[in-house]
Amino acid sequence: MMMQKISRARIAFTATVFTLLPGLAFAQDGSANDYKGWVAIAAGIAIGLSALGGGFGQGRAAAAALEGIARNPSASDKIFTPMIVGLALIESLVIYGLVIAFLLQGKI
Repeated sequence: MMMQKISRARIAFTATVFTLLPGLAFAQDGSANDYKGWVAIAAGIAIGLSALGGGFGQGRAAAAALEGIARNPSASDKIFTPMIVGLALIESLVIYGLVIAFLLQGKI
């Protein structure tokens, strides 16, 4: 019997559905404060995704800079300063995510 290959996208979709679907079983009837749970989830997602993206971006930037310095050590001064500026700009986007999370938390 041949087994089919399951793609990563299908696995991710299935995991997402089975993670979010049980919440519907505990759903209540509509009320004025119904949105607060979603705001809390949005705040968590905002900081989580911004930290994840910032971490990946900083890792790739630092790896590229270190590879450039390893290939040409005399160019380390020319590579180091733009790398620090780039890392600061990446980190500023993470801080924006944190600010958005705090603003959303204020609405709970």
